[in-house]
Amino acid sequence: MAASFTIQDSRDHFAHCVQVFGGIPATSRRLGIDERAIRRFINGDLPVSAGLLDDTAKALRLLVAEATAAQGAIAAALGAEPNDP
Repeated sequence: MAASFTIQDSRDHFAHCVQVFGGIPATSRRLGIDERAIRRFINGDLPVSAGLLDDTAKALRLLVAEATAAQGAIAAALGAEPNDP
């Protein structure tokens, strides 16, 4: 069974994702959304829709893939195993 977000949960989760992306400007670039709109979503002036959360999840998956590739390149350059902490 899928857990459903309340309006506040969605806003809070989106705000957390903005932090994960590295702030409002980085989120704006990743999602292709104006910085003012990002602020309005966080402040509750605009509703955080399921579509916005889906787009955010896709952008987070891309960020994970980019970070994993970068980590692998560093590990290879240092001669370490890619999964070594």
